[in-house]
Amino acid sequence: MYLCSKLSILMKDYPQFISSESIRLPNEGKITCTSPSNIALVKYWGKRPVQLPENASISFTLDACKTITSVSYKKRDVVSEDFDFDLLFEGKPKPDFKPKIQRFFERIEKYLPFLKQYTFTIETSNTFPHSSGIASSASGMSALALCLMQLEKKMHSDLTDEDLLQKASFLARLGSGSACRSIEGPITVWGSHQEINNSNDAFAIKFPYKIHQNFERYCDTILLIDKGEKQVSSTVGHDLMHGHPFAKRRFEQAAENLTKLKGILSSGDLHGFIKIVESEALTLHAMMMTSLPYFILMKPNTLSVINKVWEYRKQTGSSLCFTLDAGANVHLLYPDSEKEQILDFITSELVAYCQNGQYICDKIGLGAKML
Repeated sequence: MYLCSKLSILMKDYPQFISSESIRLPNEGKITCTSPSNIALVKYWGKRPVQLPENASISFTLDACKTITSVSYKKRDVVSEDFDFDLLFEGKPKPDFKPKIQRFFERIEKYLPFLKQYTFTIETSNTFPHSSGIASSASGMSALALCLMQLEKKMHSDLTDEDLLQKASFLARLGSGSACRSIEGPITVWGSHQEINNSNDAFAIKFPYKIHQNFERYCDTILLIDKGEKQVSSTVGHDLMHGHPFAKRRFEQAAENLTKLKGILSSGDLHGFIKIVESEALTLHAMMMTSLPYFILMKPNTLSVINKVWEYRKQTGSSLCFTLDAGANVHLLYPDSEKEQILDFITSELVAYCQNGQYICDKIGLGAKML
């Protein structure tokens, strides 16, 4: 019997998604899932053990920027004390990814007690550049979590789709915090917030309120300013919030902005949306620049694009705005109704600031799925 139920979740006691031991262990097989990245509108920056956010965040789930992960599994003859897995990224062994998967398995073993009973081959690939500020860990860990939950579904047929997605989000968070926001879409909330019903720190939920038609078909064009490895990992950046002189006020600001954005998403206030989203992006980078040690992930071309966006909006009255993740790339957010004009603007004015002229046209999507 599957033991985890939504009814057992207490706000003060995070859910223990523990399933009973299963005697229905399939011998071998292969599961393939895909999961998108996401872009936070209200950012989370700073976390506490284990993988819990210091403030609630809300994000658009993307569609085209995704990870495709296949997990081949074969039952072991003898159960070992160690996990047994191989990892291929873009078709080639990727040894430097293995420690992160090892830590992930160690964290989730008590929730998936079958892990050491299998040999796994994990094959994964992205539709976008890895480690360039498009949250590849979010899409990668959420895709892997969903694959493992689909395997658990084979062992526990009474596991509902709702519980499966909820536990997948919970597990994904233990691999990468923001990964929990990629399981569902189009808008998800992660972190306890007093004005968002059922929000909690343990897993993400779909935005539980009506979304105005202005935001139903939103676009995200990602300008690839710098496709290289980030100078500082997100994990290091989050850790630098401990003892940060502005951390407490930042966490309060994020909560206030999420309250405002809740109303904006329901009312369709595009002007209010722009103010919150751009302020959040700049605040995220301000926190990086004022930590010790401090660091700057924006590039000169990042700033040039931001100024071009402001100039374009002033001249045209457009609803185009930008946001940034923890990197140099710029996410341009805009309603689908403005798509043609904005793509003209990108190709004529902004593509020159992109590395090798590259950008990705994306839109909000519906989350992870099994292929």
